[in-house]
Amino acid sequence: MLKPDPFLLALIVTVLLASFVPCHGAAVPVFHGLTIAVIALMFFMQGARLSRAAILTGLGHWRLHLAILCCTFVLFPLLGLALHALAPGLLTPTLWLGVLFVCVLPSTVQSSIAFTSIARGNIPAAVCAATASNLLGIVITPLLTGLVLAGGIHAHAQVSGRGVLDIVLQLLLPFVAGQLLQPWIGGWARRNKRLLGFTDRGSILIVVYTAFSEAVVQGLWQKVPLEQLGLVLLVDALLLGVILLVTRYGARALGFAHEDEIAIVFCGSKKTLATGVPMANVLFPSAMVGQIVLPLMIFHQLQLFVCAVLARRYAQRAMIDADTPVRTRS
Repeated sequence: MLKPDPFLLALIVTVLLASFVPCHGAAVPVFHGLTIAVIALMFFMQGARLSRAAILTGLGHWRLHLAILCCTFVLFPLLGLALHALAPGLLTPTLWLGVLFVCVLPSTVQSSIAFTSIARGNIPAAVCAATASNLLGIVITPLLTGLVLAGGIHAHAQVSGRGVLDIVLQLLLPFVAGQLLQPWIGGWARRNKRLLGFTDRGSILIVVYTAFSEAVVQGLWQKVPLEQLGLVLLVDALLLGVILLVTRYGARALGFAHEDEIAIVFCGSKKTLATGVPMANVLFPSAMVGQIVLPLMIFHQLQLFVCAVLARRYAQRAMIDADTPVRTRS
């Protein structure tokens, strides 16, 4: 039986809190300033604790990394655009933008590596691929988002040069600063990764609360009926199901080893909430952020539950394969 993720429960509680007790009035600029600060701190600490050796490990496996990057930044956006073209009236324009924003986001780092490890896959390659996806995503995601908007998906949103500059200042610059200071604080950051993981998740909760508070004040729940939430869940589930099938059987068709297939499945099918929420907060008008991150939050929960089940099945298969020669000899 799968236990509920405490962070997902905290996320639900945060959304409920923002729905019933949103910040307003004089508290709004305070929370906006706090949001900018915690985003910068989160990326600074990510840069500080990410080992450069981990980045270098597995870099030689270029076919695997290329396959994961193509799934993340090519296949996902094309699939999202195809779904929108097939049923443009299924969701509201802003929710469709949220779905497409999911499609252009980078992969996760921690959960991709964790699930690859549980499934007994190629862990060094997963570390390298997930890290590369996140670093490249800081640049690629705003550009892909701009291309999606240029296609007329949402006429009232835009990704300006200022938005890309904000990404650099709030995300990339703190990350680089953390990397530069790693010789002095990297050891402390890695020793206290559980504490910093707690602060990272706390930062995301602050960002989500601020975004949803503004969205609720702007009439979020009047604009997003229960029927639309169910349809978002359906679209997200379809996206995840297709990507999991393509990564699994595509890896086999391309001749990857079983351990590499696992890394491709778990790194190529995931989308990051930790980076996605701050990016949405920077790239889009504040009144739209609440609706835009809804598909991401639903997709994040889906991918965790589905990939947890899939990872356990991979692990069980590995145990059976390991026992088979012993049984044969006896």
